[in-house]
Amino acid sequence: MDAEKTLTVAITGASGAMLARELLRLLHQDARVARVHLIPSEASLRVLAEELRLHGRANLVERLLGHASEKILLHAASDIGAAIASGSYPTHGMIVLPCSMGTLAGIAHGMADTLIERAADVCLKEQRPLLLCVRETPFSRIHLRNMSLAAEAGATIFPVIPAFYNHPGSMEEMARQFVFRVLTHIGLPQDDAYQWGKQEASGNK
Repeated sequence: MDAEKTLTVAITGASGAMLARELLRLLHQDARVARVHLIPSEASLRVLAEELRLHGRANLVERLLGHASEKILLHAASDIGAAIASGSYPTHGMIVLPCSMGTLAGIAHGMADTLIERAADVCLKEQRPLLLCVRETPFSRIHLRNMSLAAEAGATIFPVIPAFYNHPGSMEEMARQFVFRVLTHIGLPQDDAYQWGKQEASGNK
């Protein structure tokens, strides 16, 4: 078995709080993950309140999961002195879900003014996986240029686009299957992830 992973997860001010909650639930349950550094932006707290009825930062992890988690460590976006702000602190990658266009711009242009931007900058300079799950529609030319800049620097642009060919029965299932794909991309494939053609292949055996 590979060494247990340490990951950074950022939640920003774009719509998609349900996706972030599902991601954290799966990471908490995954024995391959030892530590998750969670950074909610200030704007994300407003989205969490609007979409999940979760108000404020206090006990945020416990309220997102429905229980406490020793695995998930909460950071303020202003805490630029956190361990994950340094390339000397070993992590196995970072997921920004959802990723707002403002956060994308900060990362693409190397601003590093917040812990989210700095942690992402560290992933790029250390050549670690960085998944930016961008959430906006339609994309302006500025958005597209920033995505191109981030991709050229080494980030993976992973737009929040759900699949329908698996016939999801609920929004929760749709969110879960999207997060499954994100986790597979960062090296944490999930047993329940839908795979196109898997049933047909199994039937031919």
